Amino acid sequence: MLTTEVAQRLVATALTNIAREYPAKLDHVLSSDDDAVPPRALHPAFYGSYDWHSCVHMHWLLARLRRRFPALGCRHEIGRLFDSRLTEAAIAAEVAYLERPGSASFERTYGWAWLLKLADELDRHGDADGRRWSSALAPLAGAFAKRYVDYLPRAGYAIRHGMHANSAFGLLLALDYAQNAGASPFAASLGAACTDAATTWYAADRGAPAAFEPSGADFLSPSLVEAALMARVLDAAAFERWLTAFLPGLDRGEPHNLFEPASVADRSDPQIVHLDGLNLSRAWCFATIVRALATNRPLAGTLRDAADVHLAAGWEGLASGDYAGAHWLATFALLALEAQGS
Repeated sequence: MLTTEVAQRLVATALTNIAREYPAKLDHVLSSDDDAVPPRALHPAFYGSYDWHSCVHMHWLLARLRRRFPALGCRHEIGRLFDSRLTEAAIAAEVAYLERPGSASFERTYGWAWLLKLADELDRHGDADGRRWSSALAPLAGAFAKRYVDYLPRAGYAIRHGMHANSAFGLLLALDYAQNAGASPFAASLGAACTDAATTWYAADRGAPAAFEPSGADFLSPSLVEAALMARVLDAAAFERWLTAFLPGLDRGEPHNLFEPASVADRSDPQIVHLDGLNLSRAWCFATIVRALATNRPLAGTLRDAADVHLAAGWEGLASGDYAGAHWLATFALLALEAQGS
């Protein structure tokens, strides 16, 4: 359950990792020797936590728990961090980075979606600090929303593997921003572009090859994250029809491997540890699908049980403390806990 104690633990993990600049894995194209600079110079807002996108979604975790738990013991630490990172100057530098010739596909679309998710969360904060941080972040959110609107009509095909560029995952998070960020000039057009892409790419899908999951470096289930997206796009009746055709054995707990948590052999390996994230993201997706099932109570019970089992398995990975997983797993743990109603 997402108790104050658990929230404190997740916040402590995020604060520790954001403060850690190295090791760092950059998504950075060098055009000359002048581009060989440290992460804090490239990304004054979002350095630390190993890579840019993990730093962004750790900021989302902090913002989310700050709002949900007003009496959080480390609330002031979150405020100090945001005051130092979410400044107009730092965000202007992040926007300028996007305008470099080598940054056209920077963090597409995983990092884009998480930045929009962070912007959506900060927009929900009603206090003066939250409004200040939201206002500072808005130019970067607008830049990514504009990129998304430009990119989706050109994309052609969905990216369906279970890693960062998965199209369904990006659309799902971008929709949160598009449907709630009414002040953004790109929100309405982004929402329409995301819905159109989801319908074009996924509405006719039948018989998902879920028996082939997982791949050895997945942290997303291609079939379940697609289903979570369509639960958001379709009304309840249409979604249940679509889900029955897309995963026809789901009510029987098939394919078995989709319901069996992934085994993680080496949590110090940055690719193998993705499977801990897979367990947590499956828990998130199972619970998300359950909320969209209006009439199929037996299936809802089956999926709820699967969510519980996967959350427990993923929590073991989070508890291990290995940095290969510690710099990002807490965020997916929070997604899973919230989807289950904590």
